[in-house]
Amino acid sequence: MRCSSPGQLLLLGVPGIEVDDSYADFIRRVQPGGYILFGRNIETPEQLRRLTDRLRELSDIEPIITIDQEGGRVSRLKLLGNEPPNARQLRDKGDLELIACHGELTGQLLRIFGFNLDLCPVLDIAFDDEADNSLRGRCYGTTANQVITMAGVFNKALQSTGVLSCGKHFPGYSSASSDPHHELSALPRPRAELEAHELKVFRHFATGENTVDSMMTGHIAFAELDASGLPASLSPVITTKLLREEMGFQGLVMTDDLDMGAIINHHGFDEMIRLGLAAGNDLLMICHRTELAEQAFRVLEKSPSDQLERAYANLAAFKAKMAPPTTFTLENFQSLDQGVWDLRVNVLGAEGAAKRSPEDGKRSPVETY
Repeated sequence: MRCSSPGQLLLLGVPGIEVDDSYADFIRRVQPGGYILFGRNIETPEQLRRLTDRLRELSDIEPIITIDQEGGRVSRLKLLGNEPPNARQLRDKGDLELIACHGELTGQLLRIFGFNLDLCPVLDIAFDDEADNSLRGRCYGTTANQVITMAGVFNKALQSTGVLSCGKHFPGYSSASSDPHHELSALPRPRAELEAHELKVFRHFATGENTVDSMMTGHIAFAELDASGLPASLSPVITTKLLREEMGFQGLVMTDDLDMGAIINHHGFDEMIRLGLAAGNDLLMICHRTELAEQAFRVLEKSPSDQLERAYANLAAFKAKMAPPTTFTLENFQSLDQGVWDLRVNVLGAEGAAKRSPEDGKRSPVETY
């Protein structure tokens, strides 16, 4: 079925661990193009698979069902079992076979729970591993070439399982001084430096044999790329001219969460939706204020037809690549979870494997990354 409803251009959070009657009615009306799940949606393995099955049942068009399953603290499925090592731990170990194992295990776990897209790999460079910009522990390299090599291994391994990938956060915000969940950073970084570092990585994954299936645009402004001051996620200069036209990326383009402080502190809700679509994004992410999704739907209904048709076509091409869930059994999950534990031991050693990230077990109402 062709993607031709404004609701298809929304990637939405889900309120709880099941779909109640009210949310079911909402889905039937709006028909969102996809859903992103968080810790608030996870209780038991069986419950999680029931939830993704129910979201599919209510959708007229097969939905994107995604999650942040990177490794370390950004691993939603650690609420059900073992926590995979994060990108920095894998990077420090330096064994590409273990990174490939991580990608394969991640994809296999997501398939049995009904996910078809993982919002990774992170393609940002760790210029400062301790920077307070939400990327701590999440970067595969301290140089462009190291990210290209290590994130590339993960990307291929994940895709080999049938789960689609997402490169983030274009065009890179690891040199930002603040966390975009709270405030917008504006970087005066020279174009030559961007080309040698951040943009070198994203160019690699935009075309060629290791292309990611989708790209997430970040909430960060680069004066050298767009003098208007608009963040990349709302900038046609960065999203369309740079990513699409100059770099040649043909996959799906989505915004990062439009609930983040970097955006909502500077733009009204309707303006965010209009600017996000006009910039060249095909999918607009609203993780927490799902009660505003119908308002977003009404804004999109009034959008220019050429913008809508472009987004519909890119979304349809992406959805044509999505793989269906594999069979879920508790035994399947436990076997894969044991594989995650074995990976932790191989990367961190027995003593290190027993220590999990400080956020372990927490279900925060704001869990975007």
